[in-house]
Amino acid sequence: MRLLIKFFLALLFLLALAAAGIFWWASQPLALRTSPLDFHVAAGSTLRSAIGEMRAAGIRVEPTLLTVLARFNRADTGIKAGSYAVSEGITPMQLLDKLLKGKVTQGELVLVEGWTFRQWRKRLDAHADLKHDAQGLSEAQIAERLGLGVSSLEGQLFPDTYLFDKKSSDLDLLARAHRAMQRKLDEEWAQRPNGLPYKTPQEALIMASIVEKETGREADRSTVAAVFVNRLRIGMPLQTDPSVIYGLGEAFDGNLRKRDLQSDTPYNTYTRPGLPPTPIAMPGLASLRAALNPAQSDALYFVARGDGSSEFSRTLDEHNQAVSRYQRRGK
Repeated sequence: MRLLIKFFLALLFLLALAAAGIFWWASQPLALRTSPLDFHVAAGSTLRSAIGEMRAAGIRVEPTLLTVLARFNRADTGIKAGSYAVSEGITPMQLLDKLLKGKVTQGELVLVEGWTFRQWRKRLDAHADLKHDAQGLSEAQIAERLGLGVSSLEGQLFPDTYLFDKKSSDLDLLARAHRAMQRKLDEEWAQRPNGLPYKTPQEALIMASIVEKETGREADRSTVAAVFVNRLRIGMPLQTDPSVIYGLGEAFDGNLRKRDLQSDTPYNTYTRPGLPPTPIAMPGLASLRAALNPAQSDALYFVARGDGSSEFSRTLDEHNQAVSRYQRRGK
């Protein structure tokens, strides 16, 4: 009996010694191949596979000891997926805490209002923190991957600053941007006043994209929207240059000529009545609201004053006089 007690005491001593050794190890800085160092834990990863990712990235961590430490803390099944960054001096305990609390690193991408999908795509493709699953896909193929019933993504993505887990897919970011636009459009459409000349939310989105391209001045947005709404109501061509430019695509050299205004395309609002077939840019929330809440105005024309603002006119004579004042000044 005395021998058995001694055996158990010796075993407890060894276990305590082992635990002390593990916790001493857990407080010592890990060796890193470089500092700072990034690694990624995929969704659904076990602790063992996460340790494999860390070791492959250059964190010299002992797999058995980290597994035992996690089990001591009842944390071997609670790690969070994501991208992580570690720096020189991090200990196994701090590393485990980071994994448990999901202290992931994030990338940031600003998607600018008024830009076209082509411009957005260039920014996406150039971003080093994204996984580029959309590269090589056509716009229609991207829309299909996102599960959207459209062939064009123009206007379908909400401009904003997006934070994302590093090395997440660019398709996931595009899906978030689409959901955000759909949510904003649905909210604004539900609050629209009666009498607007739009049959669907998509038509309002097209108008918002035109407003976005026609003015960046907050005070003028709703009146610009009113001009185009008034034209739609009376069957007058919209005659908006940004739509013509969009229809020219990469052929546009920065100089809009008379022959461009006369060359018929689906986006030429001088030669074709009504709205163009799709949005011509990604409108922001202010332009969405302006398109669905145009000012109370009977203006049918406007011209840039040259200071960012616009002069609005009810008649063609008034408009021609404004053009003479502001666009022909100094000629």
